[in-house]
Amino acid sequence: MPNRPYSNALVIGAGSWGTALAGVLADRGLQVQFWGRDAELMEEIQTTRRNSRYLPGLILPPNVQATSRLEDLQPAEIILFVVPSKALRDTAKNMAALPSLQAAKVIVSCAKGIELNSGKRLSQILAESFPDTPLAVLTGPNHAEEVSQRMATAAVVACEKEDIALEVQSCFTLPWFRTYTSDDVTGVEWAGAMKNPYAIAAGIALGLKLGDNAIAALVTRALAEMVRMGVTMGGRAESFMGLGGVGDLMATCYSEHSRNHRVGRLIGEGMPLQEIMSSTRMVAEGVPNTASLHEAAKSKGVRTPLLDEIYAMLYEAKPAKAAMRDLLSRDPRSETE
Repeated sequence: MPNRPYSNALVIGAGSWGTALAGVLADRGLQVQFWGRDAELMEEIQTTRRNSRYLPGLILPPNVQATSRLEDLQPAEIILFVVPSKALRDTAKNMAALPSLQAAKVIVSCAKGIELNSGKRLSQILAESFPDTPLAVLTGPNHAEEVSQRMATAAVVACEKEDIALEVQSCFTLPWFRTYTSDDVTGVEWAGAMKNPYAIAAGIALGLKLGDNAIAALVTRALAEMVRMGVTMGGRAESFMGLGGVGDLMATCYSEHSRNHRVGRLIGEGMPLQEIMSSTRMVAEGVPNTASLHEAAKSKGVRTPLLDEIYAMLYEAKPAKAAMRDLLSRDPRSETE
């Protein structure tokens, strides 16, 4: 493995993905500070070495130190933000006020989403609070459950500065965890955000028992919409053919680990969305992201028939069967349009 450029890290966000990433960095030999806002949960993690609420199967090693106290945080060379998109702005502002976080060499955005109303990517939100610190994005088809079991995983590190991308890549290089680099931050962030609503749609199709043919068609056309939207927003089309695009889309649309897929399946089976959302602590980013992406598509005039129907199902109470029927009954057109 390449030399490790950093010796210590801070992981912000104690959900399943933050917990898994704390474990990855610890396996790589870094000293890891692990921060979450829930004092009871962080005390449990520090004492038992397990996050029983979100990722109970992972035992964190001694080089992970968990805390909920901001005053406990020490300077770290690499800082990971792994909080839901709707909480990122406030969390970043609070963290930026801490003198201990000003010495970071790089900040890595590890969540996926687009901010409602502003339409900003998550790295852009982080840049507002940390204007002088290089920013990178870690994304790809990475389910926390499998990462925690050290199952074979690949991801992409995107950063406009190649030297920083390589340094972050080195921190996520293990025998079972392989990373690639990219300089298309815009493309990989839009890809990561857009796949979530389509995973809900794939789950709905499964819940409605529409069959493999329909789901394959839906996922394929979803990729076409992702490329249209992403290129309009400044990303490169080839980024959507990589791990952050089609790779993440496939994993999220078909995996039993996908929260968004589960939400969709339950909708397809007839459960109301509010009941689904109140029954789990896990955040299904596709629900708020659908509103953000729908707003962005309309503002840019991008044609997104799939996204439009997903929005109608989630926010306008359109019946799932009617939405799927309307998608299939649209006017015929060329596949390349």
